[in-house]
Amino acid sequence: MWRAESLIPSGPNKPKRVRVVTKPRGMPITIYGIKNCDTMKKARAWLDKRGVDYAFHDYKTAGIERAQLEQWAKQVGWDALLNRAGTTFRKLPDKDKNGIDAKKAIALMLREPSMIKRPVLDLGRGKLLVGFAPEIYSAAMAKD
Repeated sequence: MWRAESLIPSGPNKPKRVRVVTKPRGMPITIYGIKNCDTMKKARAWLDKRGVDYAFHDYKTAGIERAQLEQWAKQVGWDALLNRAGTTFRKLPDKDKNGIDAKKAIALMLREPSMIKRPVLDLGRGKLLVGFAPEIYSAAMAKD
């Protein structure tokens, strides 16, 4: 999504190579999730069908940083991020499921990224969507 160009500036000083990195038009979109998740497949197909350029971040292969999860939790709430419906969460012992707060939820999601609700769509400029609903994606894309 980023493009790098090498330039040689002219002038009285000895020319040197400069690397300039430019962004494409608009902010880059990143979709976070797991490649084989059915909801992820639907969301990515929706984006592809509409020609939306995006980067895909697979939790299973790339992991997720604590700082990223904490930022998302501040934006949308940790309870919106925690996938309580998934088998990974349901298989947890009751002691791990009870008394969940932000700190415990983030620790669980770091330990098992499949407990993060999917997809998380980062539209840039502080816009974040959790889960997939075509009508919400359409409305969010229309605003950009």
